[in-house]
Amino acid sequence: MLLVACNGGGSDAPGTVSPAPTATPAPTPGATAGGVPFATREVATFNAPWAMTFLPDGRMLVTEKGGTLLLVSADGAQRTTAATIPVDSAGQGGLMDVVLAPDFASSRRVYLSYSVAGNGGKGVVLARGVLDGNRVTGIGELFRATPFVSGDGHYSGRIAFAPDGRHLFFTNGERQKFDPAQDPRATLGKVLRLTLDGQPAGDPGLTARGFHPAVWSYGHRNLLGIAFDRQGNLWEQEMGPKGGDEVNLIVAGRNYGYPLVSEGDHYDGRPIPRHATRPDLEAPKVAWNPVISPGGLMVYSGKLFPQWAGDLFIGGLSSEALVRVDVDGTNAAKGDQWPMNARIREVEEGPDGAIWVLQDGSNAKLLKLTPRR
Repeated sequence: MLLVACNGGGSDAPGTVSPAPTATPAPTPGATAGGVPFATREVATFNAPWAMTFLPDGRMLVTEKGGTLLLVSADGAQRTTAATIPVDSAGQGGLMDVVLAPDFASSRRVYLSYSVAGNGGKGVVLARGVLDGNRVTGIGELFRATPFVSGDGHYSGRIAFAPDGRHLFFTNGERQKFDPAQDPRATLGKVLRLTLDGQPAGDPGLTARGFHPAVWSYGHRNLLGIAFDRQGNLWEQEMGPKGGDEVNLIVAGRNYGYPLVSEGDHYDGRPIPRHATRPDLEAPKVAWNPVISPGGLMVYSGKLFPQWAGDLFIGGLSSEALVRVDVDGTNAAKGDQWPMNARIREVEEGPDGAIWVLQDGSNAKLLKLTPRR
């Protein structure tokens, strides 16, 4: 199967190569008369931020697309450059995720993802460094996607640590090439499981069938969020094509169908069969059409907003929204979609339970959301 590459549902970074479909905001049943059920405070601004994570002392590490890793005070007033990483930032590439190691309190290790050019084209890599004072030093590559291919889109690059503290999960997008998502030899279009040192530790059943030894699940498109809930379930969100953004419950060894099936269609108008036509393939728990263009994903604790304990929160890019997904065990359903009047790249929970969102693009605001008083 040879298909023409196209951009993800709704454009997942500035400078993407294909026009985005227009997203129609969904109703906001949880909104107050003022529009949203939370108070919003601007904390800082950044240049094309991509991800953030909190340190135990309340400070933040924030990545910027161009390759700058910033260490930011809890109030946003002070920042230092913790590292400058050479990345390929064309299109959807750049410095991407940042996550603390499970043993960060003792090891001070920080995990990063970013795109680079190399033999065969470009790809996403997983790297690790150590926070020493205000600098992240000794940054070294642990793992890289295979194969490297041409183009500047659908890198993915999200990181989540398993509850066992011994493994991490790393997302590799299909790079707008379609077929690699079903190719057992490629890591593209896959959820990968690795050791903390970056060694492949994929699903044994898939490995026995000839898959790359890091592959945990396959048949994915552009995976821009991944997180574990308190019950140990692994949730993932990804951009569909023209329609069909998804939230999936990731199960070892399963095929999630792309590009064989989707809840959206190709940009040139050709239909893609729906998941219902292939019950042997794993269907999403939630899908959106029109798209939300998901960016970032977190599982919320309920500390400040107890009514949302265990729910998923997703940043909406083309939809310019904060999206909540109701979670009930291993089931999920659409919750609220609140207008934010800006593309939302990332969503995180702060130490006190506040919800923090990063806007996308230049002069992007970091916002702190707390309950209305």
